[in-house]
Amino acid sequence: MKTGIIIPCYNEANRLDVNAFNEFIQSHDNYHLCFVNDGSKDHTLEVLNKIQREASSQVSIVDVKKNAGKAAAVRSGARYLYNRTDIDYIGFIDADLSTDFKDFKKLVDTLQNNDALTMVYGSRGKSEGQIERNVFRKIFSQIVKLFIFMILGLPIEDTQCGAKVFKRDIIPLAYDKQFLTRWLFDVEIFLRMKKHFGKDIMNRMYEQPLERWIHMDDSKLGVKDAIQIPLMLVNIWIAYNVTSQFAVNTGEYQLALNDDFMIYNEQNLWSGRMAA
Repeated sequence: MKTGIIIPCYNEANRLDVNAFNEFIQSHDNYHLCFVNDGSKDHTLEVLNKIQREASSQVSIVDVKKNAGKAAAVRSGARYLYNRTDIDYIGFIDADLSTDFKDFKKLVDTLQNNDALTMVYGSRGKSEGQIERNVFRKIFSQIVKLFIFMILGLPIEDTQCGAKVFKRDIIPLAYDKQFLTRWLFDVEIFLRMKKHFGKDIMNRMYEQPLERWIHMDDSKLGVKDAIQIPLMLVNIWIAYNVTSQFAVNTGEYQLALNDDFMIYNEQNLWSGRMAA
């Protein structure tokens, strides 16, 4: 059984730990790395090509020509990996490895060892290990978490942790439709799964404490994005609970919903639908 890991990258040329990625993939032949270059303006693509040359059969690169945000980048990687017949599990981690491979492998192990689960996700709040973040970010995260709890109505401690893994057959449900925002796609994934599984949802996924998580500097989430998060969450709530459809945002976030910027054909990268 092979696991595909999506690593969204935007201007990561100076931060990517090339040695860490190379060492992991060369010692784990049951993993496949899928880097998504999200319209980087620096030399990220060159660095990714260097990683791929070290293990060409275990590394793929999806090159998005125009930056569209993490949500679209992860979705692009999910669609690519879903169409590979050798991939059984599909997950994602952050390019800065704030969640390391050791913790991610434990998420995969939990998913593989429990037939009832379709998704396992990391939790920073439940962890007793090495969790580091600045005070402002911690306070802001608590406020956002309250908003998210009211929207989801589920006993989830940490929806926004950048480490999640899914069984292959749930990918169309989680990623078929475009996401409404550039950053809060995790919330939408939980909402989609809740609508699909109903009251059984908490038996289908598991929140697993991380041993280590460190917030890195130079976050791609800007101040303007952060200020708009409450409004974006309200838009998500309206789209999924009031209008019962996935309404689209306007303005700068429209880019995340437009697949025309991709270098590939959507029909070649997505097939099949999840049965209701």
